[in-house]
Amino acid sequence: MKRNIKFMLMVIALALFGGTVQAAEEWGLPEEKISRFEAKVVDVLCELSGDCPESCGGGKRQLGLLDGKGKLILPLKNSVIFAGTTDELIGFCGKQVIADGLLTTNRGYTVFALQFVKEAPDGKWQRANRFLPKWAKRNSVPANSPKAARWFDNDPRVKALIEKDGRLGLGLKADKEYLSRK
Repeated sequence: MKRNIKFMLMVIALALFGGTVQAAEEWGLPEEKISRFEAKVVDVLCELSGDCPESCGGGKRQLGLLDGKGKLILPLKNSVIFAGTTDELIGFCGKQVIADGLLTTNRGYTVFALQFVKEAPDGKWQRANRFLPKWAKRNSVPANSPKAARWFDNDPRVKALIEKDGRLGLGLKADKEYLSRK
C-alpha cells in the first residue's frame, strides 16, 4: 500500500511539474552564463529612437528584452545557425515573458542567446527554433530540405543584399579588392 501511494505521488508530481521546467544548455560561447529572467518584448529601434510602428514592426525589426530595471537586453541568437530571434519573439510583442538562455560577453558587448521563452508568469515554454519552419513556409520550401538547412544561401533578401553591397557588406568594389589579394 505504501509503495502504491509513493508511486501515485510521483506520477502526480511528474504530471504537474515534469513538462514545465526548461533549462538552457551551455554552448561553449565566450564567458557564457546560463540565465533566466523576466522582461518585456520590445522593438529595439522604438526603444532607442522613438520610431514605434504597431506590432513591433510586424516582424521586420530587431526585438529586444527590457528587464524590470530598464536594461535593454539584445537577444541575437536562437538555435538556428545565423538566425535572429524576431520569429521567436514577435508573438510576444509588448508582453512580459520569461526568457531562458545564455548571456555571453565578447569584446565588451553582452548579448543573449535565447533557447526557451514563455509568456509570464505561467505560459507554456517554447523552444527557440521556430525560425526555420517559418522561413521555409515564407519561401515555399520543405522545412526539412537541404535548401532550408542552408537558408542563408537561399534567402532572396540575403541574395539581394549581397548583390547590392557585396559579401563583406562594404560594396562590390571592396569585395573585388579583398578577393583579388588571395
